[in-house]
Parts: sequence; structure tokens; C-alpha cells
Amino acid sequence: MSHDTPAGAPAPHTPAGRLVGATLGLGLVLTLIVLAFTWPAVTADAKDLPVAITGPDDAVTALTDQLEEARPGALDLIEVADRDEAVHAVETRETYGGIVLGDLSAGEAPEVLTSSAAGGVTHQLMNQIAQQLQTAVTERATAAMSERMTAAQAEAAEATQRAVQDAVSAALAAAARGERPPAPEGPAPAPDPMTIEIPRVTVTEVVPLSDDDPNGSGFTAALFPTLLGGMIGGIGISIAVQGALRRVVATLLYAVLGGGILTGVLQGWFGALQGDWWWTLAALSLSIGAIAAPITGIVALVGRAGIAAGPVLMLLIGNPIAGVTVPKEFLPWQWGEIGQWFPPGASGTLLRDLSYFPAADPANAWIALGAWAAGGIVLSLVGHARTTTES
Repeated sequence: MSHDTPAGAPAPHTPAGRLVGATLGLGLVLTLIVLAFTWPAVTADAKDLPVAITGPDDAVTALTDQLEEARPGALDLIEVADRDEAVHAVETRETYGGIVLGDLSAGEAPEVLTSSAAGGVTHQLMNQIAQQLQTAVTERATAAMSERMTAAQAEAAEATQRAVQDAVSAALAAAARGERPPAPEGPAPAPDPMTIEIPRVTVTEVVPLSDDDPNGSGFTAALFPTLLGGMIGGIGISIAVQGALRRVVATLLYAVLGGGILTGVLQGWFGALQGDWWWTLAALSLSIGAIAAPITGIVALVGRAGIAAGPVLMLLIGNPIAGVTVPKEFLPWQWGEIGQWFPPGASGTLLRDLSYFPAADPANAWIALGAWAAGGIVLSLVGHARTTTES
């Protein structure tokens, strides 16, 4: 018996089981999206954040113990030879900041090196360390002054007592000789007033943000169009272009075009990026290709169902562990390091290096992006070869 719906008749209602299943499935998707975008911010916590430190051994040891007590496990203090080496460590992104300890007894004030270009969270943390140092220096200077005042007062009291004893002895001696006792000398002079000279902790920005983006919000916002642009390109090409090889060509052309557009807007117009124009163009083009190519490659293998690979791989997995809004060290376990090998994390690191840290080594970021782009192209070629063989 046929159950075909007559022409013009209303479509049958969706079965209750399918309705419930679709609702639960969409709820699961919503849950994953919420977790993906809120999990990094909620769980982020400083852990083994590399910070350079230099100074006298006893001062370094004392401060290390103090910071470990105040922030257990938060910092990984790396001893360096001198201030120049600490600055170099910040410029090459080996550390997020530095602490230069001088000889306080010689009046050398500590210095804290920071970099707002490395991230707002770490810049704030280094400023908090500077405040802690200033508090410790103030307490030490105040205690030293108190000791000096106590010693001076004791010395003055001892001098007065000696003067009284000498006067009494002189009077007795004069009386024994039948002479008039000498007039007593005036009181011992009071100790000179002392002033507290508290060394001031200096905070030096080694790599500051640009004047065009003083808060770093422009740089952070600039990374999302790269992710979105790559996904839109991969999905759009998968739908609009037929043929695996043609999709490869379209992806390459789109990556260069998209990189040029983003470079013109984000660097040329808004000033959110600060690197050399051509290097920025190359980085953005490769970033878009690293996101778009895997999508078209998976579609070449499994068909239109592969379109979902973009949102899953890049948005739900790669973006939360990219370490863009917070340092990778703030993420639990090794997710921060893993995130640097996904396109969102690699592109964020590469663009930050090109904009603010020319002395850093961005090789891993180039390799990661190149591997994703090449992998996507290989998948497209494999899909093309399989389709040709089957036909």
C-alpha cells in the first residue's frame, strides 16, 4: 500500500521521536559551542609562566621564595646573566618579562621588564610583581631606618650617661680639693634627623603595543576575521566549485585574495597589525589557506558532509586552545602547546611575532600553517584520484 503524499496535500508532521532527537542534538551542539568559547576564559590560570631574573644570588633566592609563596606554580623564573640578556629573552619571546635585582644596600633599585605586546594578561601580571617588589623594598627600607634610629638613640643615651658620670666625678674631685665644682656641660646633642630614602622600582616596557592599538584589542579582534574568512572560503568553494582540482586552484586564489584584503584592512587601514606589509600578506594568505584547504580536501574525500570539518576542527577545537586572548601557559594540561599546531593558534603567534617581535623565531608557526595547507591539498588530490579511478 502506497503512502505517497498526494500532490498539493500538506506534508506529514515530523514524528515525535525525530523531533525530540533533533532538539537534543541541537542542544548538544549549543553546549559544545558555549564550552568552546567560555572554557578558556573560565579555566585559564597562570602556570609555569617563563620570566627572566638576574641579580645577586641571595636576592634572587629570596625573591624566588617570596613569589613562589605568593603565587605557587605560577612563574617559571629563569636566571640570566644580566639585564641585556633579560631584555633579549623578552624580545625573542622566550619569556614574558624580566626582573632585574640590584644591590639595595648600594641604593640600586629593582627593575621589572614587561611587554604589553606579548599580551595584556601577562603585562598586568608583571606590573603586579612590580607592586609586590615595591612593597618589599619599602618594608626593608623602613626596617633599616628603624634600626638606625634605635641605634642612634641608644648611642645618644649612652653619651648622656657618660657625660653625667664625668660631671659627678669632676664635682667630687673638686670638692675633695676644696675647689668650686666646674659648671656642668650642656646636654649631649640630639641625633641628626634621618630621612627615609626608599628606592623606587622601575617598570620598563621592552616591547610596547603600537600607538594605533594601545590596548591590543585591535590585534585580538583582527584574528577572528582570519579564522572566519578561511572557513567561509573553504565552505563556499566546496559548495560552488565542482571538481577537486578546481577547488584546489580556487582555494589558492582565494587565499591570496583574502590575505590581500585582510592586510589592507587590518594593517593598512586599522593599524591592528604592524609587521612588514609583504610578510603580513604572506602570513594571512597562508593562514586562510591552512583553514580553507583542509575543508575542501575532506569534502573531496567524503562529499558534502565534510563541510562540517571546518567548524569542528577550527572553531570548536582549534580556537579555544589557540592561546590568543590568554597565553598558552594559562591553559590546562598541554592544550596550549597543542593549540599552537592548529591554524588559529599558529596564525595568532605568527602575526604577533611579525608585528612586534622581529627577533623571535616563528619557524614553528610557518611549519604548522604550511602543513595544514599542504595536507588539505593532498586530500583533494587523493579524492580526485579516487574519483577518477572509480569512474
